[in-house]
Amino acid sequence: MSLRRALVWMVAVTTLWKIATGAAMSQSEKPVLAYQLTHVDNGEPFPSPDGKKIVFESKVAGFYQLFTMNSDGSEIAQITRDPWNHDTPSWSPDGKKFAFVSDQNQHSVVYIMNIDGTGLERLSPENAESIHPNWSPDSTKVIYCADDDLAPPKKNDASIYVVDLKTKAIKTLITGGVNTYPSFSPDGKKIVLRKMIGDMNSEVFVANADGTAQKNVSNHIAFDGWPAWSPDGKRIAFSSNRRSNYQIHIMNEDGSGVRLVANTEGRASEPRWSPDGKTIYFTNCRSVDFGRDCEVMVARLGND
Repeated sequence: MSLRRALVWMVAVTTLWKIATGAAMSQSEKPVLAYQLTHVDNGEPFPSPDGKKIVFESKVAGFYQLFTMNSDGSEIAQITRDPWNHDTPSWSPDGKKFAFVSDQNQHSVVYIMNIDGTGLERLSPENAESIHPNWSPDSTKVIYCADDDLAPPKKNDASIYVVDLKTKAIKTLITGGVNTYPSFSPDGKKIVLRKMIGDMNSEVFVANADGTAQKNVSNHIAFDGWPAWSPDGKRIAFSSNRRSNYQIHIMNEDGSGVRLVANTEGRASEPRWSPDGKTIYFTNCRSVDFGRDCEVMVARLGND
């Protein structure tokens, strides 16, 4: 073998050895599949009457605490720091108080407090399970309902109540069946609510403020719920799975003109209108790797 041929042969062998060992190393050092380790749990946004702030809940050290932030998401401030949960906050129309649900006595109970966290006051019975508080337009009453998830996955009967803040008198407005997520219309003359029809259908109903003249306005085979009045009282925002996953929709008060507001992935619920009626805030939850993320989202309605 000539020297030239010998050198060519050595180069070829060396190259093949590098390729072979490189391939072996690449097979033994494949990158592992990374997954998301940390998760967030924020939700239940409710704008202030002037539209400048939002109150919401966020899970901190195992408990849901109340926070406020500017409407653009900046300047987040923690309001509560108690070793119990604070759920579904709503801002009073006069801007002075929050209504929310707390489990500090091992039951879901409706409370109100000043927006700085002081002046805690219980409204609903301390030995009953009450949820979803909302204010009357004049800030003198709070409407709420009984918990309908006491025996999941089966829904139990849940009634709707209203409590007078001055007298603390509680009045039953709607009973019989599963009735939840109540709220007053801006003029205080009507209420909107979610009512179960059978075991698998949920509809949005409108009724008089005293609970009479209930009418099914969503009237769809899908699961419709989480209703909220627009500031002018002409439309209702709600969540529905009529397009597979739960997404936010709006419709006219009589159920006509339904349209999708936000084409989101995950589970979108709990819509709330901005005071000018041009924005809807809501919660969107998604399953991510080995956890679940919930975030506050916003949909602009533009010149709608």
